[in-house]
Amino acid sequence: MIVRDYEQEKSSERRVDSEGWHSVRLLLKDDGMGFSFHITTIHAGAELEMHYRHHLESVYCIAGVGSIEDLASGEVLEIRPGVVYALDQNDRHILRARSEMTMACVFNPPVTGRETHDETGAYPLLSEAT
Repeated sequence: MIVRDYEQEKSSERRVDSEGWHSVRLLLKDDGMGFSFHITTIHAGAELEMHYRHHLESVYCIAGVGSIEDLASGEVLEIRPGVVYALDQNDRHILRARSEMTMACVFNPPVTGRETHDETGAYPLLSEAT
């Protein structure tokens, strides 16, 4: 059994900070679950273009409001507490935060822990933490 406390982990090496967001990675590749689980905070006013070419992601909005734009179709959908979206086609997208947003995120394959977005908006596919 794995038990971790977000309040403790948010000041540990499991917290990753980047431009427009920070993430506490509660489950990682080395936990052996087949997915990783993160609580990610998107900073108010952030506009993040992302394209997870190597990962599928599911995101549940816990708090805050914003929108997600599908760059293939141009469709813009509202994100608010209770909304889940799944990037099941490695969808290229822009996430916009009108307020600070708290998101629960699941990645498959799992991340190793230190990834941040590269110049294409993707996480690299790492075999070990860097």
